[in-house]
Formats: sequence, structure tokens, C-alpha cells
Amino acid sequence: MYLQSKSFTAIQIGILLSFFQISRIFAPNFWGWLADHTNQRVRWIKLTALIGLLGYLGIFFADSFFLIFLVMMSMSIFTSSTIPLAESLTLSHLSKTNGSYSNIRLWGSIGFIVASFFIGILIDKYTINIIVWALLLTQGVILFSSFSIPDKKFELFGETKRSIWKILRKPEIISLLFGCALMVSSHGLLYNFYSIFLKEQNYSSSLIGILWSIGVISEILMFILMPKILKKINYKHVLLISLLLAVIRFFLIGNYVEILFVLVLAQILHAATFGSFHFATVQLISHYFNREHQARGQTIYNSITYGIGGAIGALGGGFMIDRFGANNTFMLSAILPLIGFIIILFGLKNIPKPR
Repeated sequence: MYLQSKSFTAIQIGILLSFFQISRIFAPNFWGWLADHTNQRVRWIKLTALIGLLGYLGIFFADSFFLIFLVMMSMSIFTSSTIPLAESLTLSHLSKTNGSYSNIRLWGSIGFIVASFFIGILIDKYTINIIVWALLLTQGVILFSSFSIPDKKFELFGETKRSIWKILRKPEIISLLFGCALMVSSHGLLYNFYSIFLKEQNYSSSLIGILWSIGVISEILMFILMPKILKKINYKHVLLISLLLAVIRFFLIGNYVEILFVLVLAQILHAATFGSFHFATVQLISHYFNREHQARGQTIYNSITYGIGGAIGALGGGFMIDRFGANNTFMLSAILPLIGFIIILFGLKNIPKPR
């Protein structure tokens, strides 16, 4: 919405926002390799948070497509690795304890709720420009928080490191990464254009913020329930159910955007299309890329799914909205998780027991 207020077209917005996804294809792999090579993850989390903050300051001086493009590029190259590095570190700590990943991850969802709900209200009260100050504050808090994260060294399985290429060639890894990339492609469209789509349907910024909050509240409830759910079904079942519900969600958004009740229902499905899906995927990646490849495993997952998949959703979504309209684009995006369902169904085998 901020970029739209600068009179950029859907295609231009898609290009600008896709840089966050495109940078995830390359940058996290470098930082993940560096973290595993040096066996120090916190150092690189601090550095990327600092440079990401400095790069973002340029937004206050950028007033053209090219300058905003440079800001997006400088910021995304560094901040795109923060989440995978932090998650690999979190899972390393939890591997030696009885702690629950879902109980930690839900705080990210709480942060999302606070941001979407209150910023929506602030935008209505002031202007869309409030968002650039909110992002500055957030990036500053991330940097400050990074100095209190405890590091953890990994342990080798043997005397030498395993080859990461042997892991990447496994059929279950290929299927998992491709299936996830398709799921994230549809969400790339959602994250970049859903608010604009709702604004064009005359929904207020406050109501748009509430709708986003409903989705993430549902996501939090899913994180809380995941330990109980995994006593009944395994990770593969979680992924398949999440993919099928994503098909329903995007079909509803594309066809019934004018009906608020249906939008609320579609947002509740975010509990599965992101919450349970993300939880199961991160746990599977942690299992397959254990110990000395923990950081690279999470960064490779982010590169292929949120990088390639997200870029397809952002760029492809911008072009399709210009050509076919937002309604048809959201409806057609339901095909992506459907294909992902087929790939996961037949390709993902040797599933570890949930822990």
C-alpha cells in the first residue's frame, strides 16, 4: 500500500517487493555457509541485522523507482538470512532440551498481530507513511535483541562433515523443497497484493489490519495445538492437509472477496496454510540437515521456497493482476498448492516420528 501511494503500478510493486524473495535465493546460502563454516551463528545474525538497518535508512531519501529499488536490494540481501539463522540456532538449543519450537515460534505471530492491527489503525488516523517509521523501529529492535541471543556450537556425526550434496540429492528433500516452493508462491501473491486487493474493494485499513490479525491469531492457536496434533498424525499428513486447505483458501479469496464472512473464514485457514505447514517443514528440514548442516539446511529451504517460490508469486502475481485482474489471479493461485499436494503425496517418504 505504501508503494501504491507512490503511484507505482502492480508490476512495479511486484518487482520491488520481489527483491526480498530474489535475495533469499542467494544471500541466505552465503550466510548459512559462513555460519556453519565458522560454527558461529549469532555473530552473523548481529552483522546482518546491523547492515540491514543501515540499508533501510535510505528509504527516507528515496523518491523514485530506482532509489527504492536500491534500498530494497541493500536491505533484503542482509535481512533475508536473519530468520533461517535464528531458527537453526533455536532448533539446536531445543535438540538438547524438552522445549517446544511451536511455543517459541508463536511469538513471531504475536509480533505480526501487533504490527498489522495497530499499524492499520495508525494508517487510518495519520497516513500510509507511518509504516516506514514502524519498520525502522522494528529493525532497530531486531538489532538490539540480537545481542542477547546465546550461541550454540554444533556437533559432528563423525570425524568429518557430511557432504551436503548427498542430502540434497535425496528424493524426499527434492519433493519437500518443490512442494513448499509452490505453496509459498501462492502466499507471495497474498503478502504482496492482498491488502491492495482489499483496499480496492473499499475495505478500510483498520479492517484490513483486523483481517490479517485474525489469520495470525489462528496461526498462534495452531502452534499451541501442534504437539497434540502430532500425537495423532505425522509431518507428511500435516503438510498434505495444509496444502488442501490452501487450495480452498485462495479459491474463496478470488471468488468471494466482497463477502466479509468468507474473508474471515479464509483468514482462519491461515492456521494451516502457514502455521502447521511452516511448523512441519522446519522440523523436517532440521531432521534431514541435522547438526553440521543445520544453518545451511534452513537457508537452502528459505532460498528455494521463499526465494524462488516467493519471487514467482510476487513477479507473476503483479503481471497476472495487470492482465487478468486480482480476482482471477487469486483464484488461479489455488492451482499452485494443489500441484504441491501431488508432489508431497507421492514424493515425500521416510518421514521421521514427530518430536
